[in-house]
Amino acid sequence: MSQTIEIKDLHARIPEKEILKGVNLTIKTGEIHAIMGPNGTGKSTLSSVIMGNPKYEVTSGEIILNGENINDLAVDERARKGLFIAYQYPMEVPGVTNSDFVRTAMKSCGQDTSLFKFIKGYEKACKELEMPEDLAHRYLNAGFSGGEKKRNEILQMKMLKPKFAILDEIDSGLDVDALRIVGENVSNMVSDDFGCLLITHYERLLDYIKPDYVHIMINGRIVMTGGRELIKKIDQEGYSWVKKELGITIENDDEKETHVVLGACANNLK
Repeated sequence: MSQTIEIKDLHARIPEKEILKGVNLTIKTGEIHAIMGPNGTGKSTLSSVIMGNPKYEVTSGEIILNGENINDLAVDERARKGLFIAYQYPMEVPGVTNSDFVRTAMKSCGQDTSLFKFIKGYEKACKELEMPEDLAHRYLNAGFSGGEKKRNEILQMKMLKPKFAILDEIDSGLDVDALRIVGENVSNMVSDDFGCLLITHYERLLDYIKPDYVHIMINGRIVMTGGRELIKKIDQEGYSWVKKELGITIENDDEKETHVVLGACANNLK
């Protein structure tokens, strides 16, 4: 049975300005949705608001997970209900090993298992992501290359097995091999028990993670939805045709994210 997350007329702001100005979106397990758009139009803000980042105030609208309004739930409560987020710039957390972080997160989400099964699952995920054998004993993202950090977040996702994953520009800074590895591992997870919201600027990742729906976000709203044909058009023409077709002007917002979720989780492990 498929599960659903619904975003209904969502408005959110930071003290200085409103960023999300009425977002509507429905995602079901078994589906991949890609959101594309110019810089500063609210894409990363949307991912943070769905996950409950306290930096943002939801002023109106609803985030509904399987019929339940989760607006007032904290980040950890949303994670326990099956939400996962991977950021563009994963944090380094010295003093907390990768395996300790993942196993603690699994226990918190009600997925406790024997140490033997955990180690076997961890080794399998490392092999699939072509990660080094000593990864489990290294500190979380400390000294990792950009590609290793991104693959490490996908490893966490594979171990936690969320119902919905929000992947915020996970292709940023990846070389060709890392892009393929990340893309194929995400694609292989999609099933009746897993859905994905992918935020990206570049069509290259979408060669490996093929979206069912492509949404264009401008000025804090989703202004157009289609299929893969939109990817090709964006690659060829940018967003000028969207502005012309819809008669809109792209606001000059500089969206700067402060990713506090992973840091908050890691602090609880120390």
